[in-house]
Amino acid sequence: MAAPTEPSREPASPPTAGRTRIVLSEVSARRTGADRTRAELTQQTRVGEALVRGLVRAQLTLAVRMALVVVIGLGGLPLLFAIAPAVGTVKLFGVHLPWLLLGVISFPFLVAVGWAYVHLAERNEQDFTDLVQRPER
Repeated sequence: MAAPTEPSREPASPPTAGRTRIVLSEVSARRTGADRTRAELTQQTRVGEALVRGLVRAQLTLAVRMALVVVIGLGGLPLLFAIAPAVGTVKLFGVHLPWLLLGVISFPFLVAVGWAYVHLAERNEQDFTDLVQRPER
């Protein structure tokens, strides 16, 4: 049987500690534009408030546009039936056209408008995120 080996008793060499010189201008130069913009947002400075206001304005504009699409799309149907009463008497599949448009077709229309709103709102938020994370030149 082999004899167990003992750990060597040589002193471990101390790690070489190199000196690092840190200059304040180098530290501030390392900060990217994205860091500065994020700091503007978290500290709620005027620039950060302007960025957030721009996002809120874009989302509000999108919501108003989508509301107008719904109002014109669904609100225009009764106006159409009032202006052209002959359209209200048309039958498709044995059902009057107003019932089909307002009772059946309106739901897929609202789902499509809702999907478009969510998609465009996420795109607005992604554009905002890209703007915040974009490095300054």
